[in-house]
Amino acid sequence: MSTLQLSLAIIGGLVLAGVVAYNAWVTSKSAPRTARERGPQDAAPGAYEGGAQTGRFDDTAPVDLAERSHTGPGLDISQRIEPVLDDGPSPVAASDEPPQEARHPGPPVVPVTLSNVVHVPEKKPALDALIDVITPMLLDGEVSGDALLAALPGTRRVGSKPFAVEGQSETTGEWESPRAGQRYRALQAGVQLANRAGALNDIEFSEFVVKAQAFADAVGATPDFPDMRAEVARARELDAFASGHDAQLGFVLRARRAAWSPGYVAQNAARLGFVAGALPGRMVLAGSQSGQAPILSLVFDPQAAMAEDPEQSALREIALSLEVTHVPRSEQPFVRMRQAAIALAEAMDGVVTDDAGQMLSTDTMDRIGADLESLYDALDSHDLSAGSPQARRLFS
Repeated sequence: MSTLQLSLAIIGGLVLAGVVAYNAWVTSKSAPRTARERGPQDAAPGAYEGGAQTGRFDDTAPVDLAERSHTGPGLDISQRIEPVLDDGPSPVAASDEPPQEARHPGPPVVPVTLSNVVHVPEKKPALDALIDVITPMLLDGEVSGDALLAALPGTRRVGSKPFAVEGQSETTGEWESPRAGQRYRALQAGVQLANRAGALNDIEFSEFVVKAQAFADAVGATPDFPDMRAEVARARELDAFASGHDAQLGFVLRARRAAWSPGYVAQNAARLGFVAGALPGRMVLAGSQSGQAPILSLVFDPQAAMAEDPEQSALREIALSLEVTHVPRSEQPFVRMRQAAIALAEAMDGVVTDDAGQMLSTDTMDRIGADLESLYDALDSHDLSAGSPQARRLFS
């Protein structure tokens, strides 16, 4: 072999090796980050604990809230917001209640285990004259809880509205759902005036009368129904208020460069107190009180979470959401949402945007916070404070 041929062979080998090395580098850079990786940005598990965050949003021009979509982070309460990140009814909701169409210091670090999945207690809020049509049922004497349970209708709904029966306990004098082995001296039936499906209408009220009358006949009670026109008018008024004060906020965290694996997202979210939700691809930040709705939800592609090898699944974005009317103001949900978004963006090399991909500035966040305070004040003035049982029922 001549010197020229040998030189060309060596040069060709070097070029081939360079191409292989370059392809390997590109592949490694584009692979999703996994939970086993520990970069410098992962070394501060207390980044969410105590005090203001040192991170910052990209300093883009502020966005006019009035021009935002209702499902974006700008808070527009001129009409009902359609929630887009909700998992649907709570996993412990009554099985006979079909799903409805929607109107629309930091927490401690908690490991993500099945035992940490948040569950909502089965106890339902009592009937309330503020948001329910209530029909008293007169009894000649006491009635057993077993008889009431046997007489209850097969479904606890009237159209799209929840239907309920309560008895006044002989021992405590409190109103409660009928229980076996108890005795009751008075009864009442009710149907909710409004929810995200709209206001109670004439047809639904008539269905309520039929269902309540059948129950009363079965237990020997005499119902005293209110005037239909007055109750339907009250339902429309309540629905109009709810339509203008229903809001859900959503941030989207997008990867700058390398994608994320579900395990990598879960690892970083767990450091901020998030735990596994009831559905794949969902984590929640639990409230401080038992039975309280989650403060925040973090959602990503459920198919990636259920993949045969989740560590090989690539996520380019995750969503962080807040159901405003379901979380008490005392929990400072927006402050914690903002801090969590900053912390996650810094830890995973991402940016915080709205659902249209527009990055959010600090000024925009400040304006959203101010609008939320006005919303909380309006809810308080109508005895429908955010996070209260009445608000959670009305805005569901």
